[in-house]
Amino acid sequence: MKESKVVFVSVNNHSRLCEAAKVIATGLLVGVAIPAVAEQADPFSTQGLTASSVAGSIHRPLLVIPCENVQFSKTPLSLTDVVERALCNNPQTREAWANARVQAAQVGVGKSAYLPSISIAGAVSRNRTGGSNSFTPRTATYDQKNVSASLNYLLYDFGARAATLENARQVLTALNSTQDATIQSVFLFAVQAYYQLFATQAAVASVKKAEKSALESLNAATARYNVGRGTPADKLQAQTAYSQAVLNRIQAEGDARNAQGVLANSMGMDANRTFALTPPSLQVADAQFEQDIAGLIEEARSLRPDLAAAKAQVNAAKATAEAAKSAGMPTISLSSNLLHSESSIFTTANNAALGVSLNYPLFTGYNITYRIRAAEAQIETRLAQQEKISQQVALDVWKAYQGVVTGTQAVKSSIVLVSSAIQSERVALGRYKAGVGNILDLLIVQTSLASARLQNIQAVYNWHIAKAALAQAMGKLDFSAIAPEKTSP
Repeated sequence: MKESKVVFVSVNNHSRLCEAAKVIATGLLVGVAIPAVAEQADPFSTQGLTASSVAGSIHRPLLVIPCENVQFSKTPLSLTDVVERALCNNPQTREAWANARVQAAQVGVGKSAYLPSISIAGAVSRNRTGGSNSFTPRTATYDQKNVSASLNYLLYDFGARAATLENARQVLTALNSTQDATIQSVFLFAVQAYYQLFATQAAVASVKKAEKSALESLNAATARYNVGRGTPADKLQAQTAYSQAVLNRIQAEGDARNAQGVLANSMGMDANRTFALTPPSLQVADAQFEQDIAGLIEEARSLRPDLAAAKAQVNAAKATAEAAKSAGMPTISLSSNLLHSESSIFTTANNAALGVSLNYPLFTGYNITYRIRAAEAQIETRLAQQEKISQQVALDVWKAYQGVVTGTQAVKSSIVLVSSAIQSERVALGRYKAGVGNILDLLIVQTSLASARLQNIQAVYNWHIAKAALAQAMGKLDFSAIAPEKTSP
């Protein structure tokens, strides 16, 4: 009976094993070196298929610096600076960019299927054979070395590789568009947070004025009560109004602190991070804002990145269906093998083989049938999602458009409201101090004035936010959309 096993020995005592080990080590070095080079190289140029940075796909004026140079400092930040930091540091933009880069590598994987695969293998062993009959009475020990190389090349597969590669490309297109949509969402969120912070700060200033007016009314009521011209009820009502004004101021200051935390968060900072801001350059509300809403919707459908992503997903699903159909077709491959074998007791052998093989899956247990059915159903799913997003685009544009129209009218009306409320408050306060008015009338007009001021503040900042929201709904939100224009006098 012949017995064969591998025996590990000290290489220093066996020169032949040393030579064989060198052969194997050389093969291993080649096998390790090729992947190492591939990690650094980009033979299919897939890195150029994605944006150059987390915000590289958005229009950036020449004065806007790259993300790698964006740093936080004590210098006051403008709206552009805020958006820059949000795009560069917000985790959402980094995640979207990373997903796109992952898929770009998958495109490279799809292209690699068109190239042959080459592999090498080597082995060294010490073998011992022993006999148990008269024909092999002795035990023999011998060394053996084997080195082999193989090549496999898929020549034709009836479109399976092409469909797989097309799927990877379409998914990459979808992810690039998703990155654009994410950038615009983060962009809008930063703009909203910036304006909302200044709106809350303006609200604090407004309620402080209301608090001051309430205190003046309390002092007037107290003075009238002290000289016997006022009633305790007037003084108590004035005291209540003043306490309410103090509470409103405390709440407004809390809202301002929360707004600052939200803005810090939008820029990828901790909410407790402090920073200085440049006040916004507020624009004058347009005298009239009327555009062809149907034209805006159609333009948005051609520009919105989320709709473009949905269309790419439909194409990816169609490519998946083609790949599933191709899986049932035959494949033709070229293969080659080289073998070199050395032994201390046998003659050195060199073998080579070259051939073409045909593989035809005759029956797969209906696996391919159901894969095709699932892929075709997936196309219907993607088409429904595309239609859903298309309708959402129309709704977004409609709502954003109405927001700008309403905001324009609200700004004008709030200006008139504040002006009349100021006049009413002056008249009521003068009448009360003169002793011909009552405290209730004064408190009512002061409350109306405080409300009018807050409405005006919110209307102004909401109008600026609405303009950015319309640009985002159109798929055109970039730095040019927030560029300062004519300022209010």
